[in-house]
Parts: sequence; structure tokens; C-alpha cells
Amino acid sequence: MLNTFKLFNNLSESMEPASARVITEAIGELYEELRNSVTKAEFHELKEIVRDLAEAQKRTELRVEELAEAQKRTEAELHELVKDHKVTRTMLGGLSDAVGYGLEDMAILGLPPYLEKKHGIKVTGELERRFMEYPDGRHDELNIVGEGVRAGETITICGEAKTRLAKKHVVDFLRVINRLERRKMIKGNPFLFMVTYTAVPDVERYAIEQGLAVIPSYKVRQGGLL
Repeated sequence: MLNTFKLFNNLSESMEPASARVITEAIGELYEELRNSVTKAEFHELKEIVRDLAEAQKRTELRVEELAEAQKRTEAELHELVKDHKVTRTMLGGLSDAVGYGLEDMAILGLPPYLEKKHGIKVTGELERRFMEYPDGRHDELNIVGEGVRAGETITICGEAKTRLAKKHVVDFLRVINRLERRKMIKGNPFLFMVTYTAVPDVERYAIEQGLAVIPSYKVRQGGLL
């Protein structure tokens, strides 16, 4: 703040008091004018900044609302997709089961003459789909199981039917066979096989190396050989 009293005293030392008073008052008025001018300019600038911030906030709030609505629509669409996916999975699961069971049924009926001709195994009784239950209440399912006679020895016939054979199917099947053998639920030297619509060469070789016969589906049909 300007000290006009001090300014007047300083001027009075070198000029008449009346003149010093006039100059002091002029300088005082100029100072006040400059001070008010700067303050108003700054205040105006501040108002502009506040207005811009308010507009930016409104735009941000509007954008947030739009994003919230978009999220709601996305969540609703995702919910519908999940429902559709569940329905599709159920349908595909049912279709897969139908195809798989169809292959099993064909193999169960068509394998006896094939096994006798190609592997020298005479099926005694019937082949069937069976749950093999353990004493502790747990169980494993075999797609195709039964008994037969080969070279005078009673054996257990164990197989799986897979639409497209994979190494995982071989590994899983052998684990089941291993559990059954440990519990002595398989008689003699079992005949192990896979009936499949298709198997790539390396998978077929792998299965054979593990002691499994790979039987193409077209070589067996309902009631006998093709």
C-alpha cells in the first residue's frame, strides 16, 4: 500500500508544501487507479477460469452419465450373451452326447463279429456300457466292457468310443484301467481298444504304442461287419 504521508514529507523537503500536496494526491490517485485496475482484471480472469471449470465439470458429468448408460447396455448385452452361451453349450453338449452315445451303441452291437474275425476274441455274453464301482463308493465309467475268450483264456474286453481320438483320451483311459487292475476288477490279460471316427497318425501310433487297438468306426456297424 502507498504511504502518501511519507511521500508528502519527502516532497516537502525540496518544494513548497502546496506543490508537494498536489503531486502526492496525484500519485495517490494514480496508484489507486492502477491497483483497482489490476484487481478487476485478475478478478475477471478468475471468473473466466471458474466458468471454464464449471463447463468442463458439466461435460465430464455428462460423459460419466453416458459411460454409465453404455456400461449398463454392455452388461445387459453380456448377460444375454452368457445366457445364449449357456443354451449353446447345453445344445452342443446334448449333440455331443448323442453323437458319442450313437458311436458307442454302434460299436457295442458291431464289435463281437469284428473282434472274433480280426483279433480271435469270442465275446461271451454281451458288451455294455458300465459303471465300475469301487468298494469306497466311487466309480469309473467304461464306454464298452464285457468278457470274452481268447486262445482259451477268459479276458476282459475294455474300450472307449471317441468321435475324434486324442492323446488325452488314451491317457485318461489307461488311468482308469490301471485303477481297475489294482483292484483286480479286470480278468486275465485285457483287450484294450479305442473305436473312433477319426485319429491323426501320431495319435493312432501313440495309442498302439500304449497297447491299445485303434478300430475305425467304419469297420464296425450295427449287427456286424461292413
